[in-house]
Amino acid sequence: MKKIVILTGAGISAESGIKTFRDAHGLWEGHDILEVASPIGWQNNKHLVLDFYNKRRKQLLQVLPNLAHKTLVKLEEKYNVNIITQNIDDLHERAGSKNVLHLHGELLKVRSIKNPALVYNWKKDLFVGDLCEENSQLRPHIVWFDEAVPMFEDAIEITSKADILIIIGTSMQVYPAANLIHFIKQTIPVYFIDPKPSIQKNYFSNLTIIAEKASTGVEKLVTELID
Repeated sequence: MKKIVILTGAGISAESGIKTFRDAHGLWEGHDILEVASPIGWQNNKHLVLDFYNKRRKQLLQVLPNLAHKTLVKLEEKYNVNIITQNIDDLHERAGSKNVLHLHGELLKVRSIKNPALVYNWKKDLFVGDLCEENSQLRPHIVWFDEAVPMFEDAIEITSKADILIIIGTSMQVYPAANLIHFIKQTIPVYFIDPKPSIQKNYFSNLTIIAEKASTGVEKLVTELID
């Protein structure tokens, strides 16, 4: 069974109503990125950071997977599928995808500051004073700017074994995630789905660009691959 690796970014969840991390002005919901998504921001104002993620968590619980998420599940009928996502939402899982790796963490989880191995499922608000079993403050289970990406080595291993690579809704400008394309076998088919694709055709020897929004582009490609 051929192995498909799918790299997804904010564009696949935008149609569900999830706002992207950064708009054109470098702000995230009116906040400077470093205020709410960096170790320095956390040290300076834990209450602000927790409030920010509490609002994002509530938003996530109110939205549903869209057609793009749901259509990707159909590939599992014929292929061995792994999804590597830069998104912190759980919409791939709720749509039914079985193998999802979150490069940048998960919004519906929190972890201990003292012991990062202590990770908990979390759907309610998180406050200063909420502690892990070792009496250490809990924080969002998110990879912030200037933090290491612990799942990157796993992502490299998965990507290097791909027979087909599909990139959906990401500019491939955020590192280290953007480096994953350098680990594929150079002759495999690569599909890039985005209304404003940022990859040049001569970058890969076998590249197909689908310049459409995620739901439309994914439906077309999945139909082609299954047929």
